[in-house]
Amino acid sequence: MKLGVLSDTHLRAGDDAGVLARLVEEGCLADVDVILHAGDHVELGVVEMAVAPKKLISVRGNMDYGEALDLPVKRILEFEGVRIGLIHGWGAPHDLAERVAREFEGEDVDVIVFGHSHRPFEGKVGGRLLFNPGSPTDKYFAPYNSVGIIELEGGRLKTKLVKL
Repeated sequence: MKLGVLSDTHLRAGDDAGVLARLVEEGCLADVDVILHAGDHVELGVVEMAVAPKKLISVRGNMDYGEALDLPVKRILEFEGVRIGLIHGWGAPHDLAERVAREFEGEDVDVIVFGHSHRPFEGKVGGRLLFNPGSPTDKYFAPYNSVGIIELEGGRLKTKLVKL
């Protein structure tokens, strides 16, 4: 199974969501089974339309409004025996990964997917794998736009950052 990972798309009605649509139609998200979004869609419907017909599973970010306010702040998902914590994040970027990791203390998760900083991150915090795909549409805080891929096979996972 292959999961696409997004965060911090920051799209509103009238914005050009073409980069997402192209990633789903012919790019690195074309062959994913599900797309995870770690929040800050801003307008959920814009992102849903751009990634259709892929299944989208999301959490709410601090900039989300409208329909996105009904999304949970945190989720634990399971695919092929691999447990994934999904959360947006909050506050200053300097210790974001540590704060996010603490949110899942005592939880049985194999990887924590988060966003908020717009900066891609792939590494261990307190012995647990954390993965931030960066942002495909806004590189205000990052040197480049990016998305993530999680590949699952036989209970194992492999993360990959894709620079756009």
